Amino acid sequence: MSTQLDVLSPTVTLRSGSSFLFSFFFLPREKREAIFTLYSFCRLTDDIVDAPAPLEEKVHRLSRWEQELKRSFNRSVSNSFSTIRQIAERFHIPLDYFLELINGMRMDLFQLKYRTFDELKLYCYRVASTVGLMCIQIFGYRDPVIREYAKNLGIALQLTNIIRDVGSDARMGRIYIPSEDLETFGVNEQDLLAQRYSPQFFPLMEYQARRAHRFYQLAEENLPASERRNMMVSEIMKNVYFHLLQTIQEKHYRVLDQVVRVSTPAKLGITLKTVLNNVWR
Repeated sequence: MSTQLDVLSPTVTLRSGSSFLFSFFFLPREKREAIFTLYSFCRLTDDIVDAPAPLEEKVHRLSRWEQELKRSFNRSVSNSFSTIRQIAERFHIPLDYFLELINGMRMDLFQLKYRTFDELKLYCYRVASTVGLMCIQIFGYRDPVIREYAKNLGIALQLTNIIRDVGSDARMGRIYIPSEDLETFGVNEQDLLAQRYSPQFFPLMEYQARRAHRFYQLAEENLPASERRNMMVSEIMKNVYFHLLQTIQEKHYRVLDQVVRVSTPAKLGITLKTVLNNVWR
């Protein structure tokens, strides 16, 4: 555990190759470094869950990680989480956001399938919306409706991830598409696990995409014009991921045997367009 704590720094984010990395450079230095450190925390938390270790060991590591975080916030110990605590204090980020994120990661240890969308939505909130809520504290905002923007955008991004990763997740035994949806469209779990494109698979995925579109729309509806410049970085993220979703749709949801990605030139083009729209709008 000490090894992981010692590397809690912006360099972890740089090494992780985050899809969002390039957008952070539009932030002032203090905010950029805070975001990098926040993302390194998220990355390291995720690494505990995804590590090639026995379940019992990962459960123990995640609990230790959580306890060290709490102790740092309570100022009962000085450790590598002190940097996170200082960022949280500087930008008024509640400890609960961090704990909810950890709870979301813990769900990945114990829950490989989701019965309903309500269950999946809770997972998306914990692993993605919480990150958005932390980020907007660093970006800065005046209108409290931005919190709804962050919640809905986080869910939209995570649903897009789930659609993109249906095949790779299935290979790890994870099925995030709700069982109720599989039953409605007549898709067998074994088809996903075996990477078979049944005729019913495509309308199922179109339904998942429409759901993601709704959350992108909800995010847009909760972004006042007065906050667009403050949210420019998150708008870059949104537009890149929305483009990813559109690309998956254009490729007719061939996600069981390949991972659809957004090219670097496309990301740069989306970034430039987003910056111009948010500066001159």
